[in-house]
Amino acid sequence: MTVVADILKSKPEAVVHTIAPTDSVFDALQRMADKGIGALLVIQDDAIVGIVTERDYARKIVLKGRTSALTLVRDVMTSHVMFVRPTQTSEECMALMTDNRLRHLPVMSEDGKLLGLISIGDLVKGIISEQKFVIEQLEHYITGHRG
Repeated sequence: MTVVADILKSKPEAVVHTIAPTDSVFDALQRMADKGIGALLVIQDDAIVGIVTERDYARKIVLKGRTSALTLVRDVMTSHVMFVRPTQTSEECMALMTDNRLRHLPVMSEDGKLLGLISIGDLVKGIISEQKFVIEQLEHYITGHRG
């Protein structure tokens, strides 16, 4: 069973992209576009104070008639940020994401240190890889090949 620590190890880039709550939403969008990502953790005084996503932009800027250049991240971010531990399973993460309609989860150590950020895509990739391995093992068992 895959755990979050395994998912973090498999990611090509371990950097967590962040932004300050006092930055503009335009700056957040630009950073997400530059990095090819859909969310930024909002950090103030080395603490996570929120998360801002493309979904926040669509629902809290565009649909409300605001402008991204004049609106601050703190005005649209999600303040209650759920997180997971490195020992949690991918199934636990999927359940948490599904139940709470989330696409991103920060990974925190027991002592509160930010270790990374996983997305629904990271989880799906890991689950597919795990299932592929099981299928290959079953195929080897059925055909009698040892590998």
